[in-house]
Amino acid sequence: MTKLTAVIYIRVSTEDQATEGVSIDAQHSKLTAWCFANDYELIESFTDAGISGGRADNRPGLQSAIELACSTASALVVYSLSRLARSTKDTIAIGELLEKSGADLVSLSEKIDTTSAAGKMIFRMLAVMAEFEKDQVSERTRFAMAHKKSKGERVGTIPYGYDLKGDGVNLVENSSEQEVIGLMASLRNSGRSYRAIAAELESRGVLTKSGKSNWDHKTVSNIVKATAA
Repeated sequence: MTKLTAVIYIRVSTEDQATEGVSIDAQHSKLTAWCFANDYELIESFTDAGISGGRADNRPGLQSAIELACSTASALVVYSLSRLARSTKDTIAIGELLEKSGADLVSLSEKIDTTSAAGKMIFRMLAVMAEFEKDQVSERTRFAMAHKKSKGERVGTIPYGYDLKGDGVNLVENSSEQEVIGLMASLRNSGRSYRAIAAELESRGVLTKSGKSNWDHKTVSNIVKATAA
């Protein structure tokens, strides 16, 4: 009989979480107890201490835990989904990644356990609700855009080289940005690559439309091609 294996992941963002029962020691105790009670062999434990529940790629402990669980088709066991990810979208993405590798996800607080049929159903319901929420956001956005159009208001972003007039509908040229566009076109005509043009703009301290100092070569390309059309 194949031995069931587990990888546990622990995260705490601040020291005061110890008073909430989710300290490193408290989580480790609960997770190892689950492994013992369910006959899972604990392969390894990973911890991210003092780190918020942001993007997974900013948490080395979580990345290592996911990689090991996937490579060994183990169950990734966490105290709660809030320890795993901040958003439902990220949680779903992690769950799907595990499933593709034959691994499972177990969260003690929410009683999610994809090693069982019931656990898989709960997780899929979570995915459905996340999709429903995303569709609602899209629907509200489409309604807002349609409403703006019906009132004659401008919809969409303001292109580089222009500003929005006081009427909220028409555009007026931005003289300083038009000069930058001219510089872009000149550099491009002299044989400079879009990356080189972006670097030149940064060296001159030219800001993007949003006021940032870093220029992406794709943005430069889009501006040059749009004005040349």
